[in-house]
Amino acid sequence: MQYTARWLEEKDKIIFNTFIERHTKGHAMQLWEWGEVKYRTGWQPWRLVLEEKGEIVAAATILERKLPLFGTPIFYCPRGPVVDMADKEKFQAVLKEIKALAKRRRAILLKIDPDIPKTAEYLRDFLVSTGFKQVDKGQNFEGVQPKFVFRLDISPDEDTLLANMHQKTRYNIRLAMKKGVKIRLGTREDLPEFYRVLQETCARDNFLVRAYSYFEDLYDIMVPPGYGQLFIAEYEGKIIAGTFAFLTGSKTWYIYGASSNSHRNVMPNYLIQWEMIRWAKAHGCTLYDFRGVSGDLSENNPLYGLYKFKKGFNGDFVEFIGEWDYVYRPFMYTIWQLAEKVYSGGLKNMLARFRKRK
Repeated sequence: MQYTARWLEEKDKIIFNTFIERHTKGHAMQLWEWGEVKYRTGWQPWRLVLEEKGEIVAAATILERKLPLFGTPIFYCPRGPVVDMADKEKFQAVLKEIKALAKRRRAILLKIDPDIPKTAEYLRDFLVSTGFKQVDKGQNFEGVQPKFVFRLDISPDEDTLLANMHQKTRYNIRLAMKKGVKIRLGTREDLPEFYRVLQETCARDNFLVRAYSYFEDLYDIMVPPGYGQLFIAEYEGKIIAGTFAFLTGSKTWYIYGASSNSHRNVMPNYLIQWEMIRWAKAHGCTLYDFRGVSGDLSENNPLYGLYKFKKGFNGDFVEFIGEWDYVYRPFMYTIWQLAEKVYSGGLKNMLARFRKRK
């Protein structure tokens, strides 16, 4: 089959996004707007489409970033490419075009982490045969994107969704309502308070927090076209929790969550998730993705509480196929791996010092 490949310009944004929205494997992190968000954090986005008889049959957002000291870039295709990966011919045609760009840009590697379950052995075998190298980042949140998630089919009616939840989850949703917690759509004016609560959350749970400007960019780029939404939980006139969601086609993703140290007893996190699910249904979605949990399901894992919280909504525990690297420059890739280990070790030490100060 003969395919035509094109690298797109700004004028092509609508047709590109339309394909991403309609494709079964379309993802918010493949949208044109997500490339713009990442551009403001130092990544160069490239958008590719593969066409057959004038119709788009595959697409990819490739993010390029030059490495400090190296002067050469890496490529990353978050949750992509958007193509039927069981169609080897189409997939190889996409990889061929990315490889040509990599040669021009002197990229070290292409990293992908497809939205494909681990059970898809056909894809694992194909990636290996094509020359991809699997990268094992562990069972927690060591990877670029979470490898383990909870996903909920929200096509049933609301009464059925509630009935299918764990009894305690359903109780906490109703408790928050009874206590007077109010959930509303957030505005840009809510960002400072949302960020303050997010800082509280990260300090409590030992996570690093992005700069405030990142959330301004996230809001300004994703919300106006309808690909993102901020949610706010209020109690007694005060913001006590907030979340950020992405929406693309028939899918919604819970991306960021923040909850204050105050008034946790009124269970705002349960109600805000329920209202996000209702919002997603109202926008025609059939899938709600709670995003990351740990793959270590032992109860002594510090992240077990997050797993238990998301499990209570009765979603499916899904393990993705993970991260895969296609290496263009083997020697530089070896250097990159060593540098990545040093960087990751530095982050771990930073978090360890942070915990000691607490």
